[in-house]
Amino acid sequence: MFTGIIETLGRIHEIQKDKNNLHVTVESSITNELKIDQSVSHNGICLTVVAIKDSHYTVTAIEETILKTNIGDWKANDIVNLERGMKLGDRLDGHIVQGHVDQTGTCTKIEEANGSWNYTFEYNQTLNNITIEKGSITVNGVSLTVVNSKTNEFSVSIIPYTFENTNFKDFKVGTKINLEFDVVGKYISRLYAINK
Repeated sequence: MFTGIIETLGRIHEIQKDKNNLHVTVESSITNELKIDQSVSHNGICLTVVAIKDSHYTVTAIEETILKTNIGDWKANDIVNLERGMKLGDRLDGHIVQGHVDQTGTCTKIEEANGSWNYTFEYNQTLNNITIEKGSITVNGVSLTVVNSKTNEFSVSIIPYTFENTNFKDFKVGTKINLEFDVVGKYISRLYAINK
C-alpha cells in the first residue's frame, strides 16, 4: 500500500526484455535503503526489487503489468516517480493507493495558471472506471484531487512543489500516463456496471 506522496525520482538506467517480462534497472538516491523483495511504486506501478548493485536496483514487470501500464514505453534516462510502501502508524498524507494501475490515460492539455499548472487527461471509459469531482486520483503514482470530472476526462491542479519533485514537469500533450482510480470510485463504478 502507498499514499501517492512521491519520495524521490529515479532514472531508468537499463531495460532488458526476458521472454514476456521486462527487467528495469533504476538509479536512485534511495537504492542503499532498499532490500530484495521490497515493493516500490514506480509511476504508480507496484514492482518488487529483485537485485541491488551500488546505486542501482532492478525490478521485474510481468506481461499483465506491461499490458495495463505505460512501462512498455519506458526507455533509458526516463525519470520515474518513486515511493516506498507506507509504514503502519505513519500519517496518510495522500490517499490509499494500491499500486495496481487500472489503465493508462493521455495528457490532452497543460495550462500554466499563475504559479500552478492545470493538466487534463483523457482515458477509455469503456473499462468502467470513473472519476468523482473532488475525489482522489493517482496519476503516475501521485495522489491528486480531481477537478472537472467528465465521462472520459478529468483535470488536476499541480502546485510548484509537486511540479518540481515529480515527473509532471516532463509531461507534454500526448504523454501516456498510469491511472489508479480511487477505491471509492472503483466501488461506485462496479455497482453502476452491475445495475446497468
